[in-house]
Formats: sequence, C-alpha cells, structure tokens
Amino acid sequence: MEVHYVIRKPIPLEARFRIQGFTVLLGESGVGKTTLLKALAGLIPAQGTPFGGLPAERRPVGYLPQDLALFPHMTAWENVAFPLGGRGRKARALALLERVGLEEHAHKRPAQLSGGQKQRVALARALARNPEILLLDEPTSALDPLTKDQVLGELVELIRRAGIPTLAVSHDPILARMADWLVVMGPGSILQEGAPEEVFSAPSRVLVARLLGYENLFPARIRPGGVEVNGVHLRLSLPPWARPEETAWVGIRAEEVIVVRQDRPPPPENTLEGMLESLHPEGLAYRGVFQGPIRLQILLPRHVQARLNLHPGQRLQVVLKPHYLHLMPGEAD
Repeated sequence: MEVHYVIRKPIPLEARFRIQGFTVLLGESGVGKTTLLKALAGLIPAQGTPFGGLPAERRPVGYLPQDLALFPHMTAWENVAFPLGGRGRKARALALLERVGLEEHAHKRPAQLSGGQKQRVALARALARNPEILLLDEPTSALDPLTKDQVLGELVELIRRAGIPTLAVSHDPILARMADWLVVMGPGSILQEGAPEEVFSAPSRVLVARLLGYENLFPARIRPGGVEVNGVHLRLSLPPWARPEETAWVGIRAEEVIVVRQDRPPPPENTLEGMLESLHPEGLAYRGVFQGPIRLQILLPRHVQARLNLHPGQRLQVVLKPHYLHLMPGEAD
C-alpha cells in the first residue's frame, strides 16, 4: 500500500512511503508520527492517499490509539461489540476475542486485564470493522518493560496472522526490529525506508543512525581507501558518492567493536590501542568505554567477557572491522 499525505496543521509535514506487512514508522517524539496516523484515520484535516476525502467513519481503518481508549465500564466483549451493528453482536465479539486468545477473559473489565491483554482487546475491536489497514500508535508505551518483548511478539504474530497491512508508529528500536518494513521519519518528512536489516546495517544519514541506536558516530574526512577520524586512518570500502577530502560521518555499533584477545596477534588494519575506562553489566551483556585515539562505546556478550575477564583500567586493543564501519554523507554538526 502506497501512502502519500500532506498535512498543514497541527504541524506541517509531507510523507510518502510504503506499507508492507507489519510496518513500523520510527521517529523521535514531536516529528509528526501520531499526526500522520490520525490523518490516515481521518481524524485531522489532510490531503492524500489512501482514503483521502473520506470521513473517519467511512474509512476502512482499525485504529489503536496510544491509550487504547477502552471503555472502563464495559467488559472485554462489550468493548469489542461496540462498533458492531445488527443481531448476534455478542457472538461475533466473542469470536473476535477467541481469535486473539482472550475468550476466557470476555467478561472482565479493562481494569482487570494486563497491558498486553488490553492491547488484544483493542485489536479485536479494531478487527471488528473489517479494516483494510491497522494503525497502532506507540504500542510499546504502556507495557511493562519486563514483559514488553514477549507481549509485542505475541501482538505482532496476531497481526501477521490476520493478514492486514499494519502501520505502527514508535520511537522504540525494539519494535523496529520486529517489522517487515521499516520507515524512518525526521521532522516533517521521511528519511529512509526499507527492510529492517537493510536500514539497520546501512542508515542513509547520521540522524537515522542515531535513531537506530548507533552510539559510535564520528565526523570523518574521506581519504583514499578509507577515512580519517581524529588523525587515525580507518580502512573501509568507499561508496560511489564518496569523494576524497570531503567530510562525512562514520559509524559503528557498540556490539560490533571487537576486543582483541591477548593470546592472538591483532588484525593488520583498523586496530586501536588504549585503555578500558569503564565496564559494567547491562542485562545479559557488558557495556564499556574504550579510551584511545578514538573514544568508543563497546558492548560485549557475557560469554566474551567470561573468556576475556576484562576490568576497568586494563590496556587492550580493539578492532573496527571494515565491513562493520558505515559511511554516511553529511557535514559535521
């Protein structure tokens, strides 16, 4: 499904992108993600396709707002039945709740349900409209951090099973990794779109890289065969747009900075020597700061830390492998 919308108020923006399967629109707060979602749902004035010119009640859209907008005084089945008309409303609502795995909770009110269960009730209510598209506004915002990954996985699987094109807006890279198609939005416009693995591995510009969790981003000068950062020459394959002596940005993810084992010789290129300034646990990994010719964030799987037994203050070498370095156009800011 192709989307092209122009919005004047409450913020000006123009967005042209594709919805393909479970699509995530990723962007920082304030860039217009929710505004665009409401425009697609017909809730604010806008021009565009699809559904341009149709009032909200005639748009074949299932909309899950950030607060889910469930009626607190109604049971789960009554919430699902609300948009349904005609006879057999309860039976159809119960069938929809069964479809999302909540038939045994049909008579509970929202206050008696978990965050994930409320989302599934809202999804069942959205499916009751027989939509051509589902719109989800920040589906991770109200979830418990401890269960977020599991709940999101279940929700995305239910949506995929329904076979309805879906657009979920979020600022959460975790949800972005679950997408079939990823769209990155900046202030007032779309910056990049594509398969998640392509966008994550090759962000088109430094703003996209920051949104996708790149912590090591450096202004660089393009040199023959690579770039120069802080006086250090780093070898990497230069893209066709790169011109010698131009400025650009180079980035590498913290988990792709490789610590050299002391019992092995270092690789011949892109090896830096310095000190481990800090190291602390972060979930099932260890986060550290390498202080050398280039200051780097590093993220080590715990099995690597168990093997290397690193500690703050230790001298060490790290390698920035050329195929993990990513070059992006742009002036230093």
